[in-house]
Amino acid sequence: MAPDRYIPALRFHWLTSLYDPAIRWTTREATFKRRLLDQAAPQPGQRVLDLGCGTGTLAIMAKRAQPDAHISGLDADPDVLERARDKADAASLSIRVDQGLSNELPYVDASFDLVLSSLFFHHLSPEDKRQTSEEIARVLKPGGALHVADWGCPADPLMRALSLQIRFFDGFEATRDNLSGALPIILERAGLIDAAERAGLRTMFGTLAFFCAKRPE
Repeated sequence: MAPDRYIPALRFHWLTSLYDPAIRWTTREATFKRRLLDQAAPQPGQRVLDLGCGTGTLAIMAKRAQPDAHISGLDADPDVLERARDKADAASLSIRVDQGLSNELPYVDASFDLVLSSLFFHHLSPEDKRQTSEEIARVLKPGGALHVADWGCPADPLMRALSLQIRFFDGFEATRDNLSGALPIILERAGLIDAAERAGLRTMFGTLAFFCAKRPE
């Protein structure tokens, strides 16, 4: 893992500069991230982690939705983190951005009231999904909640056919648990409770599902 550092914008890989518009136009980003925030409903004073924050879009939306919450974003990629910093600075928003791995979170136990994740879990191998879920359970405060928006079990034959694009692009092994509906099982085996799919959204890549789970009191 490269050290956390500032990198001039001109050195960004060209894919980084295309990430935001690609996600915006292919996944109904504004709609699903607003819905995820409505589901999570961050409160004043809460500590909120955007896990796999990418370029910081969800973290920025969370801070705007609840200015009195303490928002942190974590990602392993220094290029996208630099983009996240630039976006937060441009919006004059105070958001902490950390570099780290989801299966080795650089936070002490019971650090957060809420953990958010959007379009991240389907990138992880089955073992990394398990370890990441255990780390989330560790850093959540008792009674804290995880809210996830990610690819889920296809809602109908059309969504199943469209989801093949995700399987080919991100790998059949990494996406298998998501598309088979196994994510709530993985979360509960990691020590969370009440894990369930709450809603779904049709997209050009298949069914985007909304999940929630809690750390026991």
